[in-house]
Amino acid sequence: MAAQRARTQSDDEYEVDGFAVGVVREDGRWRCVALSQSVLTSLEDAETELRELRSSGATIGLLDVDDEFFVIIRPSPAGTHLLLSDATAAVDYDIAAEALDELNVDIPDIDPDELDDVDPWEEGDLGILTDLGLPESVMSVILAEDDLYPDEQLQMIAERLGFEREFVTIIDSLQN
Repeated sequence: MAAQRARTQSDDEYEVDGFAVGVVREDGRWRCVALSQSVLTSLEDAETELRELRSSGATIGLLDVDDEFFVIIRPSPAGTHLLLSDATAAVDYDIAAEALDELNVDIPDIDPDELDDVDPWEEGDLGILTDLGLPESVMSVILAEDDLYPDEQLQMIAERLGFEREFVTIIDSLQN
């Protein structure tokens, strides 16, 4: 399958842009930290960095990959929960393909040249943040806002959960 992808992070001429933020909730307060750029190309790196935050509270990772799609990662003792905003991204991006593999979902059989003609769909746990105050129904509405960029969708999630100020501050620091 990897040979079918038009571009991947392993291609020398292609570099993945975006941002990755780890979010921790402890003692009723949110804290956001920047994660390394390597988490944008490796689900394993993302899980490792999130687990290294060593929090007794909720820990989530918010990844904006190339302003094309986002991944929410939530490690737990029972296993990692995932939400991929656009399953079609697995045709072009290894981390999206890794996410689908973790979710036991096949990579869509779509010609890379026809991706612009295919409506995106999410895969994974829509209830990934329900216990933190973001129900599946609200997550579905956010994902349906396909006229928004992934960073705008992630900011909507941060707003709904109550850490928008911390999120925007860390994103602004990453862009300077």
